[in-house]
Amino acid sequence: MSAIQYYTTQSNLCKIWGLESAASKFEEEAKEEFDHASRLINFMLKLGLTASTTQLKSIPKTRTLKEILIVDWQLEKDVVELYSDASQYCLNSGLIHGYELFNALLEEEKHHLKSIEKWMLELN
Repeated sequence: MSAIQYYTTQSNLCKIWGLESAASKFEEEAKEEFDHASRLINFMLKLGLTASTTQLKSIPKTRTLKEILIVDWQLEKDVVELYSDASQYCLNSGLIHGYELFNALLEEEKHHLKSIEKWMLELN
């Protein structure tokens, strides 16, 4: 949910700054993160858990596209670590469906991380 909030805010910031291409990229990222949230909520409901959200992370102030990408890189890095841990936990606990979900999300987030790194290099 925090990632959705980040990317939606960043898309709107880029629109204000006249960076339409970047705004579109962030809008797509927000949609992908919404899909991730939906998959996680579905998994939780199937386990009989309540799909409640926690407090969202506050969005750091950014003044440039490069600053945005630095923030996003850290966000994605943290998520990669979280999904890696969750995937391993599920595997160790015999929760095969959980392992499959978190492993798939892990691979998608690794791709996001590489995409951000590539974008940062292009800006330099």
